[in-house]
Amino acid sequence: MHDCLIIGGGVIGLSVAWELSRHGLSCAVLDQQAFGQESSWAGAGMLPPGNPAKAETCEERLRSHSHVLWPEWTAALREASGIDNGFRRDSAIEVRFGGEPGELDDEIRRWHSTGVACQPLTAAEARGLEPALGPGITSAYLLPEHGQVRNPRHVKALQAACAGAGVTLLPGTPVWEIVRQGGRVTRVETPAGGFSAGQYVVASGAWSERLLAPLGNAPWVRPLRGQMVLLSQLPCPLGRVINLGHRYLVPRGDGRVLVGSTEEDVGFDRRNTAEGVYGLLELARQVVPAMAQGTLERTWAGLRPRSIDGQPYLGRWPGLENLIVATGHHRAGLQLSPITAVLVGELVRGQEPRVDLHGFRPDRVGSD
Repeated sequence: MHDCLIIGGGVIGLSVAWELSRHGLSCAVLDQQAFGQESSWAGAGMLPPGNPAKAETCEERLRSHSHVLWPEWTAALREASGIDNGFRRDSAIEVRFGGEPGELDDEIRRWHSTGVACQPLTAAEARGLEPALGPGITSAYLLPEHGQVRNPRHVKALQAACAGAGVTLLPGTPVWEIVRQGGRVTRVETPAGGFSAGQYVVASGAWSERLLAPLGNAPWVRPLRGQMVLLSQLPCPLGRVINLGHRYLVPRGDGRVLVGSTEEDVGFDRRNTAEGVYGLLELARQVVPAMAQGTLERTWAGLRPRSIDGQPYLGRWPGLENLIVATGHHRAGLQLSPITAVLVGELVRGQEPRVDLHGFRPDRVGSD
């Protein structure tokens, strides 16, 4: 019997397994399909900065701790797997076109108040850093400590590191039922039979609510489709990430630029649509007119798990002493995966989590 069984083989589940294995615990990871094929694969791998010393909100605390952990995790994963996940900190520009000149002032003040380096930019200064930016810039700022990671490479590194550490990896093994007896989970049922462990972690993304609902008072988790476009152009017209709120252009350094992302409440529909792809191509053309001549390499979509208030569910399931929930990360699963894994690891080992988890408890019905 394993020390811990993890339901969900995305970046959260694999990170938890690797963290536990580094502390000598035996783990198994079950997923209904191949590992990391949903929101873990769909995003652009952006890593916003943070400062743990001045973080105030729930989101800021998780983001800032992950910001600190990413370099160490990258180095340890490279040593364990031999795979370079492409992590780097090369800054990002937040920009608006055609809006009010002070549209980003509140964001700039917030970054400063939380101890994060943030440099306001004029339109000329923004184009001085990225000459290919289009006309009509009305406000902008630079985040020098913004980072990115190649999420497909990172997922592959996690799989390789887990396999090397003896983690049992079971893709194509959907969990049908979580079986409880009194205040404990005793096993999970799958097409391959029952699996038992000392503790259990649900990290099933958008599918978590379905799995937890039979236990009562399941957390509100819904899929939100995010469509993505990959363009290529040499020489690449961009040197750093360009953000426009929840939309972005992310250069990969090899002539490729990721453009994303839509936010669509369409249930478990993973299709790319003409409307979604057209909107992303228009975004790329507006932000960087030269991208109109880029080659459209591919499109894809993933289902991101959104919670009732935008914060993940993270903590022990009420009434079940050996069940932990780590889901609902929405667009931030990749960036928050290191700290999520560390916190779950602390819970599994019976330690006090280094971050207060009250605001993330699984039984909340809204933001506190």
